[in-house]
Amino acid sequence: MADFRAELLAAFDAEHREHLAALRAALAAEDAEGAVTLEPGALRDVFRRAHSLKGAARAVDLPGPEAVAHRLEGLLARETGAAAGGPARLPAALVALLHRGLDAIEAEAAALAAGAASPPLDPVLAALDGMLDGAPLEAGPDPAPPAPPAPPAEAPAPAEGHLRVEAGRVERLSAATYGLKALLGRDSTAAGLRGVEAELRALRRNWEGMRAALPADPALANRLRGFEASLSEVARHVAALSREARESADAVARAAQRLREEVEAIALVPAGSVLGPLAAALREMAREGGVEATVRTTGLEAQAERRVLQALKDPVLHLLRNALGHGAPRDGRRAEIGLAVEATEAGLTVTVRDNGPGPDLAAIEATAVRQGLLLPRAPGAAPPSPDALLALVFEPGFSTAAAVDRLSGRGMGLSVVAEAALALHGAAALRAAPGGGAEVVIALPPSTGRRPLLLVEAGGQVLALPGSTALVTVGPLLRLDPAALSTAEGRPVARLAVPGGAALVPVLPLDALLGGAPEPPPPGPGPAVLLARGAARLLLTVAALRDARSLVVTEVDAPGLDPALVSGAALLEGDAVALVLRPDGLLDRGLREAARGGPGTAPLPAAAAPRRHVLVVDDSLTTRTLERSILETGGYRVTLAVDGADALNSLRAPGAGVDLVLADVEMPVMDGFALLEAIRADPSLVGLPVILMTSRDSPGDIQRGMELGASAYLTKQGFDQQALLAAIAQLV
Repeated sequence: MADFRAELLAAFDAEHREHLAALRAALAAEDAEGAVTLEPGALRDVFRRAHSLKGAARAVDLPGPEAVAHRLEGLLARETGAAAGGPARLPAALVALLHRGLDAIEAEAAALAAGAASPPLDPVLAALDGMLDGAPLEAGPDPAPPAPPAPPAEAPAPAEGHLRVEAGRVERLSAATYGLKALLGRDSTAAGLRGVEAELRALRRNWEGMRAALPADPALANRLRGFEASLSEVARHVAALSREARESADAVARAAQRLREEVEAIALVPAGSVLGPLAAALREMAREGGVEATVRTTGLEAQAERRVLQALKDPVLHLLRNALGHGAPRDGRRAEIGLAVEATEAGLTVTVRDNGPGPDLAAIEATAVRQGLLLPRAPGAAPPSPDALLALVFEPGFSTAAAVDRLSGRGMGLSVVAEAALALHGAAALRAAPGGGAEVVIALPPSTGRRPLLLVEAGGQVLALPGSTALVTVGPLLRLDPAALSTAEGRPVARLAVPGGAALVPVLPLDALLGGAPEPPPPGPGPAVLLARGAARLLLTVAALRDARSLVVTEVDAPGLDPALVSGAALLEGDAVALVLRPDGLLDRGLREAARGGPGTAPLPAAAAPRRHVLVVDDSLTTRTLERSILETGGYRVTLAVDGADALNSLRAPGAGVDLVLADVEMPVMDGFALLEAIRADPSLVGLPVILMTSRDSPGDIQRGMELGASAYLTKQGFDQQALLAAIAQLV
């Protein structure tokens, strides 16, 4: 019986989530007064789902949710009757009460799943009864049963079973798979056998040279032939062992990869299972505080690690409460609070936004001065940049609330949000929301265990930069010529094209930013990485680009490491360790360093740029046409070539006057790599900037392009014409 009830509860869990999501979606289209208008079909669907929710609760013997759903059904039945077949306008009070009832059902189901005590339902039931105004509670008729399905052509597959496992066990299993992967990377057996193979080959060559110099002796010759046969047999045996070791290592690595992927899938849960109840809590706070508010949630079906969501639960509730306390409109409009979750290859993003007046930069600056975070401005001095001011709200104890109450919190400010994001290798940012209001974005890497990393060399050590997030863009990789840099306030800067004009972007050596002695600049162009967050930009020069791959990132706690700049460590071959850096921390630190000598990103005065000549090389007519249109719109003169050989002929033609080459990689006759190699080998073309633009975004291809001397490497998957124009503008 216990197993049967567990199956029923699992079915109810899935069914009630579906009904709640559909009901909330139908009630989300509130007008300015908080009312919702439902067309006849939508009204019938809402009523049917309330009825089904009641039946599902009754089937698993949950009297509390059944009673709530029964009253919701009664209210909707009354509205259906009043509509008389037409659209129904549900007033704001009814919409709020319907949401409250749905929240109560969700809270009861969550308590049941967690084995916790059920929350009290009497206040909700009393409010529902009051709305019903003492009228007899008539349950609506059962919806018409659906038409019986056609008999299946073949027997359906049995339903997939479910197993309840403690979340902590899944998390420990997931951590163990990361450790297994790291250990496999340290296995040197196959490499050792390959070394023995090489030594045996060298020994055989030496032996053959010695044998030729030995005197002719039949007895000795027989013994030497026996030795030679034994040596050959040992070599064959070692070669076979080496081959088997490689095959076994590859098979184990593939199995470990599959195991890790399956365990990661098990560890993922819908974001709504943890963050969903927060919307209900906020609605209750708004009701108790007398604030008219609409709470909208999107993306709660996104999958994420349970432990990550649990770590975000309190910070997100803090943000929601903060949005209600600080972000309510001051013009009498209804407050609209949004909670959005998005999971992509770039990572997990949680956004809380409001429709209020937006960040009060003047209040933030005044609070920062009062708390000693900023010096008072001299008369006539320009205010700090918005980015710099908005970053201050995450300082411990920073709060612009005039008084402490339930909505405004306890004066702790947003530091708890920043600390939670930092602990999960992510970052948080406050910004003005599109269309008005404010939003706080928490951006986390795709996995807190394994992350895509760009390995670079700086200061004699290998360092790792994570990939781009919703807050900070890492890349593109560029080649900077020190001779082409200019200075602003005594600091090296590079000219970059940005939306709406151009800007001078600070250039700093990565090793110097981390506190080491800067290495002498290279004699020629060297690699650099662009970091960007909104209008804030920084170019970090490095000694070399090593690799781009996905690696296991572990916690690191060593004396002298700055947690604002270092988020963890990644294990490399031969037990080497690469420190994993925080792009947001590097950007903040770098801009502060640059600001000591002048403005971090100084705008350039508008100037008429000469009409530059770009050679576009691509075998696709569509791509050539698109790129020519983009470049000509951007003010460039464009010449087209269909492959690398055609491009070389154009470049070597008298009076070609090409300022930059934009080339595809995969082309017939001569591909982009061969074209780049030919350009760098031609004394008359060696300094010509070349951008490779291709669908091949593997780390090996990127490395090869940069080693051959590509000025920049862009991929077509993330094609953005502004990024293309910006890359060209900074090179010509």
